[in-house]
Amino acid sequence: MKDHPDDLATAWSELVATARRTVTDGLVVGTSGNVSRRIRDLVLVTPSGVPYDRLGPGDTTAVDLEGRQIIGALRPTSELPMHLTVYRTTTATAVVHTHAPYATAVSTLVAELPPVHYMTAALGGPVRVAPYALYGSDELAANMREALRDRTACLLENHGTMTYGDSLDQALDRTAQLEWMCRVWLAASSVPGRTPHLLSAGQLDAAAGRLRGYGQPGGGQD
Repeated sequence: MKDHPDDLATAWSELVATARRTVTDGLVVGTSGNVSRRIRDLVLVTPSGVPYDRLGPGDTTAVDLEGRQIIGALRPTSELPMHLTVYRTTTATAVVHTHAPYATAVSTLVAELPPVHYMTAALGGPVRVAPYALYGSDELAANMREALRDRTACLLENHGTMTYGDSLDQALDRTAQLEWMCRVWLAASSVPGRTPHLLSAGQLDAAAGRLRGYGQPGGGQD
């Protein structure tokens, strides 16, 4: 490994902190969900079935892009195929997978989250739902890959969410935005006799252009 041990320790600490936030933010329950971060050809990933509040520096878990374990004795998350698929097919350096309740509810109802808010544009467009497949399977990873085409987030049918970004903070923020939009759509669509107004493709394109300049100079969107 060419990475400096201190860099890996810092990266692992940030990954664990992000994983813990998915619990405190109500995006996962127990040991559901998982988080990863890519450092060149190394992928740090949360281990399978271990509560995040029990993870420490000595629990660092990492694999290469083929899924071979490079660091640690704990078995990597069962959803490793999805994480590796994202890293092989995008420029992502961080991935967050959750079982967020509103997003999971929406995944059981529609094939695509209707564009109820302009933040849809921040995720690349209307968020698709990847067809159901057994968790941890190559089939699920393939379904996810198709749903993520030209997007930075997708829903997994009867399962949860998958988002990626250039940092752990960005990937987690995209998860939170997706969960919020799912909550808004569920609330709006539940009003008897009313149909939510949806944004057009043109309106989303205009929002996407405005979002590209959002935030402080040099600070990006987040």
